[in-house]
Amino acid sequence: MRFIIFVFLVLILSCKQDKKYHDVAQKQIATQEIDAIKDILEFQKELNEEFKDPETSPLPDRYRKNFEGLDFFAPDTNFIVKAEFVRTPEAIPFLMPTTTDRKSKEVVYGIAHFNLNGVKHRLEVYQNEELMQQDEYSDYLFLPFTDKTNAEETYGGGRYLDLSIPRGDTLVLNFNKAYNPYCAYNKKYSCPIVPSVNTLNTKILAGVKDFKPISD
Repeated sequence: MRFIIFVFLVLILSCKQDKKYHDVAQKQIATQEIDAIKDILEFQKELNEEFKDPETSPLPDRYRKNFEGLDFFAPDTNFIVKAEFVRTPEAIPFLMPTTTDRKSKEVVYGIAHFNLNGVKHRLEVYQNEELMQQDEYSDYLFLPFTDKTNAEETYGGGRYLDLSIPRGDTLVLNFNKAYNPYCAYNKKYSCPIVPSVNTLNTKILAGVKDFKPISD
């Protein structure tokens, strides 16, 4: 009889412990989710402030004076992915075409491999030869991409992500921070054209949407 009671108590305690650990894990996940959404909203706020400021805005005056804010997809943590980052130290620098006659000298710093929407993807990540000489941008990486939202929900020429060189072999891609090249707002800018290898065969329903100007 004592043995049966002992087994019963062990089972109860085990269940309680499982539930306790389960609850802790769920709380951690919830906290991470909240922090990620706060970070995305802060990115949106800062980008809107940049566009409102005449000193930093790419918008022509006729659009900026009526500008209230960019159109964003709702924050979605499903579009924050951890990619395996494979460096390519033997890559040869090349001239990336832009929307003008200018060429941007880039090198493939590495390739990001990740799963999204149940499919494996790969994207080249670039480092600009000129920027890498500047202390402020010495660890800056550039990720331009196109996806199936282009020319519909988003700008037809694709979007960009700003990244930093990671310490390890993992690179976090937060597509909620995908933004339009400046030429989506003003044709006076020279913007790198997304290489065809960086085409995603899926919809990235995150980040900045296409720009629809309001003018008098």
